[in-house]
Amino acid sequence: MLAARTIEILRTERGLGQRQLAARCTALGRPMSNTMLSRIELAKRRCDIDDLVAIAEALQVSPVALLQRPGAT
Repeated sequence: MLAARTIEILRTERGLGQRQLAARCTALGRPMSNTMLSRIELAKRRCDIDDLVAIAEALQVSPVALLQRPGAT
């Protein structure tokens, strides 16, 4: 659940909507809809390692940063 909240915080800090972040992930080769991203952020869908890496790359952070408390990096 920590990653879910961190993803949401970083996404909003960067001024991205869920559709925009999902599109970035898709462009990076990890197909993702805004519904999938929403469910990840709400911790209603498992965020597997491939999702985590794509989201991190789309947010321009390390995958480890998504696993830490926001502001811990």
